[in-house]
Amino acid sequence: MARKQSDYLAALLSDDDFRLEDDVAPPAGNASEATAEPASLPPIEPRPRAERSRGTTLLGRESALARVATGEVRQVTQLLLDPARVRIWPGNARSYAHLSEESCRELIDSIIAEGGQKVPAVVRRVEGDADHDYEVIAGTRRHWSISWLRGHSYPDMQFVAQVAQLDDEAAFRLADLENRARKDVSDLERARNYAHALRDHYGNHMTRMAERLKLSKGWLSKMLKVAAIPDAVLSAFASPADVQLKPAYPLAQLLDDRDKAVAIRKEASRLAREQANRRADGRPAIVAADVLKALLAAPDAERAKPEPMTIVSRHGRTMATVQSSNRQGVTLRLHAGSGANREEVLNAVRNLLIQLDGEGRGLQT
Repeated sequence: MARKQSDYLAALLSDDDFRLEDDVAPPAGNASEATAEPASLPPIEPRPRAERSRGTTLLGRESALARVATGEVRQVTQLLLDPARVRIWPGNARSYAHLSEESCRELIDSIIAEGGQKVPAVVRRVEGDADHDYEVIAGTRRHWSISWLRGHSYPDMQFVAQVAQLDDEAAFRLADLENRARKDVSDLERARNYAHALRDHYGNHMTRMAERLKLSKGWLSKMLKVAAIPDAVLSAFASPADVQLKPAYPLAQLLDDRDKAVAIRKEASRLAREQANRRADGRPAIVAADVLKALLAAPDAERAKPEPMTIVSRHGRTMATVQSSNRQGVTLRLHAGSGANREEVLNAVRNLLIQLDGEGRGLQT
C-alpha cells in the first residue's frame, strides 16, 4: 500500500465514527478467535531464575488485562460466518453481479492453498432483515469467492470477518480505500460510486467530499464528470470496464454541447449495434480506443455530411426530407409527385420521427 493510502487508512481508523467492536461474541453456530494488538511491556529488572519462573505468567496476564481495561489494547473478534447470512452493502463501488470465477480465480486458488480465508473482511450488523445478520463493507471478492467455494466441493468454507460499528459515510470511505488499490474496479464504477456518495453523504458539497477522502478536488471533479456519461453512449463500448478516466473525460466534456451530443449519441447507437452483431457472430469486439476515437470524431463527421436524411417512396421518388433537426425542433419537407398516397406519407413521417428519437435528434430530446 502506498504511503498516502497507509496514512489515510490510519486516519480513517482513528475517526470516532469508525471502530471495531471490542469483545464481540459470535452468534450461535459460529466459531471465533480473538486477537489483541501487540504492545511492548516496560523493562523489568533481572531477577533470580526461580522467581522469574513463578511470576512471569501472572505478571504478563495482569499487565494484559490492565491494558485491555484502560483501552490501551483493543481486542478484535474475528467471526467465521456463513456467507449466505451476509449481504453486500450497496454503497460499494464494486459490482457484485459482474464478479465471476474467472475474475476471482487467483483469490479462489489462494484460499484453497492456504486452507481458508486468511485476510478478514469488514462487516457491520444489520437490523430488520430476517435473511441476513451482517453486510459486507470491505471484502466483496472474498465473500463471492467463499460463496463459490461452498457450492463447488468446499461446503465447510467459512467467511472470515471483523465486525465494525460505522455509519454510511465512514463505510463509504473504508470501501473506497480498499477499492483504490484494486485494478478490477473500473474507473466508471468508482466514478458513479462517487457521484452517488456526493449526493447521499456529502450534500452535493464536492469540496467537503474531497477533503474527507483526501483527494484532489480537480481529480474528483473529473471523476464526477465521467460518471455523468449516459448509458446510451456507454453502450458503444464492449464493456463498461473499458471506460477509463483520462480518455473518457474529453468525451464527457463534448456531451455538454447539445448539438455535439446528438451526433455522439447517433454514433454510439451505430457502434452498439455493431458490437451486438460481433458478439452474435463470435467476432472480436471493437476495442475501446477505436470506439472512443469514433465518438469524439462524430460531431465533425456529422457536420461534414452533405446529404440530408430522405425517404423514398415505392416508386423510387423522394417522398420526405429532413431539412433540419436541432434544439428548436424538426423541420420536414414533404415532396409532391412522389407517387405515395396520404397513408404512406403519414407512416413514413411516423417512422422517421421514431428513427430521429433513437438517434437523440427527435422531439423527445
